[in-house]
Amino acid sequence: MYEIVRRHLGKVVAGAAMAVTGTAVAVAISLPGTAGAEDTPAGRAAGPAAAPGTGARGTEGAGGAEGTGGRGAAALAPATVAPAAAEGDRGIGTDPLTDAELDRARTLALGPADTAARQDVDGDRGRPQHLGTELADPVPGREGDRRAQVRFYDYARDELVTRTVDLATGKVVSTATSRGVQPSAHPEELRAALDLILASPLGKGVEEDFRDATGTELKSADQLWFNGDVYRVHRERNVPEALSRCGEHRCVRLVTKVRNGAWIDTRNLIVDLSAKNVVRVG
Repeated sequence: MYEIVRRHLGKVVAGAAMAVTGTAVAVAISLPGTAGAEDTPAGRAAGPAAAPGTGARGTEGAGGAEGTGGRGAAALAPATVAPAAAEGDRGIGTDPLTDAELDRARTLALGPADTAARQDVDGDRGRPQHLGTELADPVPGREGDRRAQVRFYDYARDELVTRTVDLATGKVVSTATSRGVQPSAHPEELRAALDLILASPLGKGVEEDFRDATGTELKSADQLWFNGDVYRVHRERNVPEALSRCGEHRCVRLVTKVRNGAWIDTRNLIVDLSAKNVVRVG
């Protein structure tokens, strides 16, 4: 059940509370136990309640479960977590890239040849924005070779750069650039988008909803949980003129919530990361 409280209208619907401003909506969702427990290890560890008829309604005798005739159940040994196996510097065949290989691939792909003029989401020159690194498809007849494909986004040119590196020889074997191609957003880009929202006039609605949900002031993006992805114009209707270059520009849409608390609806705030602009839609 949800309860929606709309400011100045006084309209209440049974359920959790939703605070509505002109720019954002805060939703307090009632959950079993502590609200927002899914954000914590304790919340994730909570198990389901026992179903009727499973014999969990009571005990007979000391420690005897129902249906055991009073015989005490054997005590279980405390659970232990086995340490993960040590990871080598190099994988074999189609093994996922190791941490060492990921670092090596990114370093090799960021060679000094043409990175000086490139730019990341924060405007720092000398390095494009890293989007991801994955194991490249093997070359027929050379399946044992380990190659990595590294993707960057250059905000200086609004250009996707994909480089394939040979991890054994340390050489960049291919480079491809393209425009108008928008892979999924990196967490660093989503954080930059949230910072832009909070710094913009439209961020006042987010601050008001945070205050309504928590009774405290929003002072940092660290007080919010967030996620999101690329805003794709071809899936939208009535796109504002200010967002007409999304697709050529890098644009994202976020979902946010108070950490361990209410949702704050920011889906109508689109961030053009290339233009450093925040636009309301809908």
